[in-house]
Amino acid sequence: MNIEAAYERLQAVCGAGLVKRDEPMSRHTLTKMGGTADIFVTPETFEQTAEIIRIQQEYELPFMLLGNGSNLIVRDGGVRGLVLHFDRLRSVKVDGTRLHAQGGADIKEASREALAYSLTGLEFACGIPGTIGGAMVMNAGAYGGEVKDVIDYVTVVTPEADIITLHSGELELDYRKSIIGRKGYIVLEAVFELAPGDPEAIKEKMDDLTYQRESRQPLEYPSVGSVFKRPPGYFAGKLIQDSGLQGKGFGDAEVSTKHAGFIVNKGSATATDYLRTIEMVRAEVKKEFGVELELEAKIVGEEAR
Repeated sequence: MNIEAAYERLQAVCGAGLVKRDEPMSRHTLTKMGGTADIFVTPETFEQTAEIIRIQQEYELPFMLLGNGSNLIVRDGGVRGLVLHFDRLRSVKVDGTRLHAQGGADIKEASREALAYSLTGLEFACGIPGTIGGAMVMNAGAYGGEVKDVIDYVTVVTPEADIITLHSGELELDYRKSIIGRKGYIVLEAVFELAPGDPEAIKEKMDDLTYQRESRQPLEYPSVGSVFKRPPGYFAGKLIQDSGLQGKGFGDAEVSTKHAGFIVNKGSATATDYLRTIEMVRAEVKKEFGVELELEAKIVGEEAR
């Protein structure tokens, strides 16, 4: 792995302003935590993205695709290799009843654009804290709606750096699964087929779903979102609450007093603080109820040196 040589090649392809060395991941995660990335790239075109993948393969760089930084804990030692971020590939456009959204766009933004054009079908996404790319990988869903209900086709980059199109029937969308995640594809753009609707009814539904989310979740603090998966027969938040853990933690990482399923960063928590709090919660719930909590959040990177 030759970081400097790869860095120079990437600058030649993308331009110096789009390629950074030792970029703090805390600037790009919703927890506001995490060490630095060796190389951090924000391409402006689909073709640049494919060339980045070719360079990553040529130099055998460890690789990570970063969405909007939700559902992600980056350790304090940072991320080795290459981090690809679609901060400049996030446009959302409407053409008739079709909504075109690039991979880096927030799916919440896409739902708002649909509302602006009186299109129904994406209301469920108004509170999902993720990108279009992440939503496609996981077949994101909430409040009775799923991506698979409205997707038409997706443009992706393969691990071999080919740009291909996959139609809805080829995506193998299931509960939190898709062929995109299984084969390591990178979503460049998704096209949704929506339907004309009553703008007042669409807005009313989105307002209701937004209220349900905001009234229950501690959105006033940085967090990874829901930390644990729902264990069979239980609710993770209720188990944590009944274990008397709300308000407890390490450093500025704390089990939320508003919703026990969340661990918040109340100021300057490190990833180490956050992970210690997670392990404390898992140990106490196991001790009190014999239930093993499984992480919903993804942990990446290295321990601090």
